[in-house]
Amino acid sequence: MLKKTVRNAGGELVRKDLNAIIQDGKADHKLVADFVRAASEAIGPDNVSTEQADLLSTCRDYWPPGNIWMLEGSVPALPQVVVWPKSTADVAKVLRLANERKLPVTPFGEGSGALGGAIPLRGGVVVDLKKMNRVRSLEPVNLLVSVESGLNGARYEEALNRSGFTGGHFPQSLRCSTVGGWLACRAAGQFSTRYGKIEDIVVSLEAVLPDGTVFSSRDVPRASTGPRPDLLFLGSEGTFGIITAATLRIWPLPEKRHLASFTFAEMESALEAIRLFMRYGCRPAVVRLYDAQETGNHFPELGDKRCVLILLVEGAGGIVEAESEIITRHILDNGGIDTGPEHVEHWLENRFNISVASILFQKGAVLDTIEVTANWHNAYQTYSAMQEALLGVEGTMLASGHYSHMYPEGVALYITTVGFPGSDKIAYFKQLWNAAMEACLKCGAAISHHHGVGLNRAPWMADEHGAALEVMRRIKGALDPNGIMNPGKLGFTEVEKWLK
Repeated sequence: MLKKTVRNAGGELVRKDLNAIIQDGKADHKLVADFVRAASEAIGPDNVSTEQADLLSTCRDYWPPGNIWMLEGSVPALPQVVVWPKSTADVAKVLRLANERKLPVTPFGEGSGALGGAIPLRGGVVVDLKKMNRVRSLEPVNLLVSVESGLNGARYEEALNRSGFTGGHFPQSLRCSTVGGWLACRAAGQFSTRYGKIEDIVVSLEAVLPDGTVFSSRDVPRASTGPRPDLLFLGSEGTFGIITAATLRIWPLPEKRHLASFTFAEMESALEAIRLFMRYGCRPAVVRLYDAQETGNHFPELGDKRCVLILLVEGAGGIVEAESEIITRHILDNGGIDTGPEHVEHWLENRFNISVASILFQKGAVLDTIEVTANWHNAYQTYSAMQEALLGVEGTMLASGHYSHMYPEGVALYITTVGFPGSDKIAYFKQLWNAAMEACLKCGAAISHHHGVGLNRAPWMADEHGAALEVMRRIKGALDPNGIMNPGKLGFTEVEKWLK
């Protein structure tokens, strides 16, 4: 058990046990010590650590229970060793050594996930990919870029911008996430209506299997040569192996932008306007519809009596003009009132700011965001049902929502919930998620749009997938027969300490 240094009332330094709340076992310390010696020889001693600071810095992500425990002086779970590979060959060496000893392995990007996917439940090895952060090649003619999976999202976009391109992928975690993390959790960015989700952007992957086998796909537009095994790794959350690099589509920086906002008396009219202009082929980069509560919170000058729709259309000048005209016509025909571009400018300036959440959390609130996806016919029903279910949990003060990603077939709904439950915050958190997921499934919606599964959504994976979950378990068993890769995630096995 780790010790942490604290000061007592007299200011003296003391050592305190750091408790691991949901640790689901640890690897044999002799095997770990043997792995440390072998890994130090294989990838260099500077790239292997058992230091407390390194174990603590890679022991969790942004999952709310983990944050609650950290503020109380505990952690969800602890690894026993951290490694920093600098190449795909290094990753292969590390996985081969871990697999031979049947040591658990948890891949780690930057820890921005919100569902416990990066928690090393069974200790063992954390593979931190931060040193694999290079741009391998940029192909302006083919509009492709190849990068390593540990590259920070903001650094990735900045590198493209310097060459006159954009990656088109802007999750709220852009500044604290990695390209590999986007792929592993099947992410979607704020501009996805135009540029697509990560699965639409990726062209090929390079990955390492648990036994150290390296494989990759080709950087071609398309091939009808059987199933794509690399695509199994999209959304696999490190349970099949480790993604080490990817080739992604890129776009020239847009020639023109059109910003617009509109308010509506009710969400249903706004949803209908969006459905219609999507039906006619319009693909704004940003389409976000906020309920009245969130309109008042994020755009206080508009008040909290109407909902607001913000739009950003970008690309070639003529296309932007044509799309903007069609979009505006459908919005006005469905009762929208033009409120100008300044609200979109405000959103662009503040879209990565989560400081309010941090302040509330430190003041004792339990807060979370729950994103799901629904078709047009049940989009508003899902919002209403989830809001009602969350507000029905004692202690909940807020359950507001917005639609953040739009598709011809439906929408992504993003619910924000804040509560002050008293002493047992973890029990309250579980009640929140039970209420939200049951309401979501009852409406026929999907339980996740872009945050993934991790540990938190595992209890509902059977309801979500049915027999398909067993198919995934069989794939997991074939690729990872020793079960070393990110154990306890994606609903493949139950973690009793969390589910109780």
